[in-house]
Amino acid sequence: MCLTRRQLLAGTAAGLAALALSPVAAGAGAPAASDGPLNRVIPSSSLAVPAVGLGTWITFNVGRDPEAIAGCTEVMRAFFEAGGRVIDSSPMYGSSQMVVGRGLAALDARDRVFSAEKVWTSSGGDGPEQIEETRAFWGVKRFDLMQVHNLLAWQDHLETLLAMKAEGRLGHVGITTSEGRRHGDFERVMATQPLDSVQVTYNPLDREVEARILPLAADRGQAVIVNRPFRQGALTRRLEGVPLPGWSRELGVSSWAQALLKFILAHPAVTCVIPATTRVDHVRENLAAASGPLPDRTLRERIAADVEAAV
Repeated sequence: MCLTRRQLLAGTAAGLAALALSPVAAGAGAPAASDGPLNRVIPSSSLAVPAVGLGTWITFNVGRDPEAIAGCTEVMRAFFEAGGRVIDSSPMYGSSQMVVGRGLAALDARDRVFSAEKVWTSSGGDGPEQIEETRAFWGVKRFDLMQVHNLLAWQDHLETLLAMKAEGRLGHVGITTSEGRRHGDFERVMATQPLDSVQVTYNPLDREVEARILPLAADRGQAVIVNRPFRQGALTRRLEGVPLPGWSRELGVSSWAQALLKFILAHPAVTCVIPATTRVDHVRENLAAASGPLPDRTLRERIAADVEAAV
């Protein structure tokens, strides 16, 4: 049976778990590739977003170098042309916010982007000013998603963000963590606060979130954004030169990067994964991973085992 992406995210955690067992690739006949990238639904708003987005950590922190900024704009151009929408950044990322804003202006793409940003300051009182500075960098009327970065001063910032959402000045509210930090605190915030979205690290080697965080997000109706799918490029570099196993043909992947992204997207709780890149060919390759078959649970375990053995 070929399942729609709305079906994969609709329903209870039990329903999600059952869907995860349905064969989508190996031995089940691969469905035809879609015309555009796979979409997933944000449960709280029923808004559909492409399942592969664009991260900007390090890659867009290029200062004011005109040539480097132009290169980032070309990455964004290819991203939008391939059907992408979700771009994620943070005040922590140096000049990335400014570079994103310049790219959006050059491409006249402010109405095409799903803007995902973060508030990152230890003072709750400084949050509104930082958010407004960030909005000015992007040049958008409001952010589609604002997240408390790494739970820094999360109580104060969530109060601000939830008030902004209630006033119509913000689309969605979330929290983030990376590299497995503070998962216990993260779960407590997820369980007690009216969040629309959570952002975590997840890939075939970093699977701690499978035990509690991903099921909790499904149960609470929270979207899941995945950061560091390639471990900031370290994972794909380690896999360079390693031949793709036979299952790559079943999934229609041409690179380890695509295999890693399909592994992540095959988990039904995942809404969007945000790999970062400086290369146009890589952003096209990443978006292409959101088309065609996804692995079932058995094949996901094979992928994880093969990645672990290779690195």
